[in-house]
Parts: sequence; structure tokens; C-alpha cells
Amino acid sequence: MSQKSPPIAVTIAGSDSSGGAGIQADLKTFSALGVYGASVITALTAQNTLGVTAIHDAPPDFITAQMDAVFSDLKVAAVKIGMLSRPATIAAVADALERLGARNIVLDPVMVAASGARLLEDAAIATLKTRLLPLADVVTPNLPEAAALLNAPVAADEAAMRTQGEALLALGAKAVLMKGGHGEGAESVDLLVTRDAVLRLPAPRHATRNTHGTGCTLSSAIASGLARGLTLAEAVRAAKTYITGAIAAADQLEVGQGHGPVHHFHALWGQAGL
Repeated sequence: MSQKSPPIAVTIAGSDSSGGAGIQADLKTFSALGVYGASVITALTAQNTLGVTAIHDAPPDFITAQMDAVFSDLKVAAVKIGMLSRPATIAAVADALERLGARNIVLDPVMVAASGARLLEDAAIATLKTRLLPLADVVTPNLPEAAALLNAPVAADEAAMRTQGEALLALGAKAVLMKGGHGEGAESVDLLVTRDAVLRLPAPRHATRNTHGTGCTLSSAIASGLARGLTLAEAVRAAKTYITGAIAAADQLEVGQGHGPVHHFHALWGQAGL
């Protein structure tokens, strides 16, 4: 068997003990999309489909040590950033990303779990905006997250989504994917807002309670595409197709009693007859 170096992406995020979101969802997504996944764990959560019962943050110096270990050995082609609950955590990640010359950075500003549990301290929002937004090649907020970052009402239509996306660009992000999953209507419309254009990405809206890890999965799918050499627009389109399929197939899984996970391996399991 000939040797082959796969594209490598690293997720910097919290661990979800139930496996549906966070580090676990990211690694599943990387694997499903043909990317080798590494990880830097920023926090441990005691979590299931019903909610988050406890959070244990990793010390900033240990987060730095994980990043140094990964980047010194692996050829990291893309970075996905998820749960960073405290200002000190955000600062440690930002410092290391700058020092290590990380590229293709996808920032998912995780604030609230699908169960409603708060995952980001209020004091950390300002640090996220000043330290990480300027480093991100694309930031992927849902509508409530974008509103929280801008201290504004939740966008009620596509025009407001575009306006808020442009406001986030003004804070330093290179591109913003405004996710419309919290909106209403037959379609779930995302907008990729850049300084040059706005790309509209519609998809059928699927009615399911199994949406645990949706944001984590979409952002790690974008990172997967960037790691494989796709342009940002191509990576976002491919990720939108992937997450739409994962949500549509979510009810094929019976996991937990609350908000179950999306089906990360819907295409692979279908090919295997599972």
C-alpha cells in the first residue's frame, strides 16, 4: 500500500460526553468528509441530549500545550474553533494561532447549546470579538449568536441578516456565514457575506427535534472543505449540502431522550446498507 498524506484539520473546542456536538461531532464530520482530524480540547462537559449538567474548563497553559503539540508535528491545513467559554481561554487560543501561523480558520461562536445551556460567559464575548474575529477566515453565527455579538435584535429577514453580516465584517472577520436555521419558512437560507459579494444558500427546512450539534457539524464541514483545497464559496456550498443531508437523516437515529444528534455518517451508512 502506497503512503498517502491526508488533508488534516484540527478542532479547538469542548468535549460533548454524549457524542453529538463539540469535539466528537467535529471529528465525525472530518472523517465523513475524508479529512484526518486532530483536536485541542478547551473544556469537558457533562452533557447528554437533555442538557449540560457541568463544565470543566481546561487551563489556558494546557490548551497552549495541546496546540503546540499538534502544530509542531502535523501539517494542519484548516482550523475549526468551537466552544471557548472564558476570556483566558480565548486569549490563549488567539495567541497560539498567531504564533503558529494557522490558516483557514473557521470560527463558530458557540454561545448556547441546543438544550438551552449557556456555553460562553458574557465577559468572554468582548474578548471573542477583539481577539478571534480578526483572525477568522469565516465566522459562522446563527441568528441569535450574531445578534449577541452585535448587541442587536435577532435578524427577522434576509435583509437584516445581510446587514448584520456586514457589521461583523466591520469587526474584522474576513467572511461571515449568517445561518438561517433559527428562521422560519419552507427554506433554511444561509448568507455567505464577504466584502465583494453575498452568496445565498437555500435548502429545504426539515422538521426534526434532532438538531444537536448542527452548528458544530456545519463549521467543521467548512473546515474540511478548506483543508481539501476548496475555495471558501465551494467549501460553504459543500458543507451546506452535507448538513442538510445530516439533518434530513437525523430521525433515522434514536439517540437519547431529548435533542438527538444529526446523522454525520448518513451517506456512508446508506452505502453500507445500515
